[in-house]
Amino acid sequence: MTVTVSNLQPIIAILAGILILIAPRLLNYIVAIYLIVVGLIGLGVLRHFS
Repeated sequence: MTVTVSNLQPIIAILAGILILIAPRLLNYIVAIYLIVVGLIGLGVLRHFS
């Protein structure tokens, strides 16, 4: 697997989402869930949403 910008963005989004979940505030949870979902869609894990 080659790492390109299109592969790197979803990975960064997932990592940022996980890190934001560590600091528990309502906005942080909303942003974290959004980042995780966008990351999963970008990696192709949730294919039917893209």
